[in-house]
Amino acid sequence: MTKIIIDNLSLKFRIYHEGATSTKEYFANVFRRKKRETFSDFWALQRVSFSLKDGERVGIIGRNGAGKSTLLKTLCRIYEPTSGKVSVNGRIAPLLEIGAGFHPEFTGRENIYFNGTILGYSKRQLGEIEQEVIKFAELEEFIDTPVKYYSTGMYMRLAFSLATTIHPDILVLDELFAGGDAAFVKRGKERMYSMIDRASVMILVSHDQTLLRSLCERFIWLDHGKVVADGDVTVLDQYVAS
Repeated sequence: MTKIIIDNLSLKFRIYHEGATSTKEYFANVFRRKKRETFSDFWALQRVSFSLKDGERVGIIGRNGAGKSTLLKTLCRIYEPTSGKVSVNGRIAPLLEIGAGFHPEFTGRENIYFNGTILGYSKRQLGEIEQEVIKFAELEEFIDTPVKYYSTGMYMRLAFSLATTIHPDILVLDELFAGGDAAFVKRGKERMYSMIDRASVMILVSHDQTLLRSLCERFIWLDHGKVVADGDVTVLDQYVAS
């Protein structure tokens, strides 16, 4: 079954610039309580098209600024396309930024319910997986501590554990193991393999070639918002050699 269709997707950002051309003019504008603004348009994605089916493990590769994270955020409806279409058949669990969707004043336990509700799960469903999430994240001692006191690694473990325990149809990951210790990375990879075996779609952005090669079978190479190549591991080899 086709889970995702990206059809001729383009996304434009408007970048605003100060109109003042000198320090004197800038302060004059401030005191007059007005600024002249100019802007330029930046195409973060340009005519991107591909589709993903059940069971696919896909790595999105490219240099910084290529549009990788923007593509994931558009897929997860964080950004609205300027043109083109995004069609998703299934429940998405986005792990795009460490702690994204967490409320800093809430405890780890409260954030399981808060973030899980955002992902579309009921209180009953979250209650059934609460202990599993806590155990896998190894946060038993800190689960009732506000997450604003968590380290990056603790944030990552809780977010990853929640996203992968609820068994989404589509798991979207951006540098998922950044800040994780070696032991957790190993367990995280094992869980990823388990999820993939259940025919979930995984989309991963990472600069870690070893991780990409171990988890992904298909690679989509982006450059300046455009698809350069789409295929098997030879695409990754071509990117590395470029």
